[in-house]
Amino acid sequence: MPQLRYQLTTLTIAALLLLTACSQTLQRQTCVELASDVSYCLAPMIGSSNKSLTVMPERSLTQKAIIKTQANQHELLTQLELTSEQLTLVGLAPLGQPLFTLTYDNHQLISEQSSLLGSQFKAEYLLAIMQLIYWSEDSINQHLQNGYIQGYNCDADYCRQLYAAKQADPTAARPIVTIRYSQLDPWQANVTLNIDAAQFELIINPL
Repeated sequence: MPQLRYQLTTLTIAALLLLTACSQTLQRQTCVELASDVSYCLAPMIGSSNKSLTVMPERSLTQKAIIKTQANQHELLTQLELTSEQLTLVGLAPLGQPLFTLTYDNHQLISEQSSLLGSQFKAEYLLAIMQLIYWSEDSINQHLQNGYIQGYNCDADYCRQLYAAKQADPTAARPIVTIRYSQLDPWQANVTLNIDAAQFELIINPL
C-alpha cells in the first residue's frame, strides 16, 4: 500500500503545474497494483458478458475533481470523452490551462503531458480509478486479479467497495476502495472515492 500511496500522491502534482514547458508523449502500462497482490488492468470499451457482446455507450462529460491527501487538497477540471474505440481524459487547471491528455484505445495508454510532470505522473492509476467509478461491476471484476468489487447497502443512493479476494476472516475484511454515489446513475452522480490505507480521497462533481 505505500507504493499506491506514492502513486496517488503524485497524481496531485498535475493540479499544481501548467504546460509552461515542452510537452512529451509517453506510453503507459495498462495494469496497476491497487494493494498487495491485488491488481487491475484497464477494461476495453467493448467486452463480453454471459457470452454476449457489450459496448460502452458514448459519453462526453465535463467534471470538477477535488483530490485530497493527508497533506494537500487540489482541484482540477476534467473532460471525459468515451466511444467504443477510445477513452480520452483531459485534465485542466481551474483557470482552464491544459495539464494532460490521456488516450486509451482498448490496447495502449498514451499520456501527453508537460515535461515538468515527468515519470512521476502515473496516468494508468488515474484511468484505473475512473473505470472503478464508472464501469459496471461485472466488467471490473473480469479485469481484477485477486480482488472483487460489489455494491452494498449504505446511506447514499448507491455504493460499491473493492476487496481482496482472499481474506483470512471475510467477516472482518476491510475494503481497499470505497465509492459512494449521490444517485443510481454513476455518470450523473456526485461521486466520492476513498482509499483509506493511502489516505486518498477523490470527489467528482459533474458540471
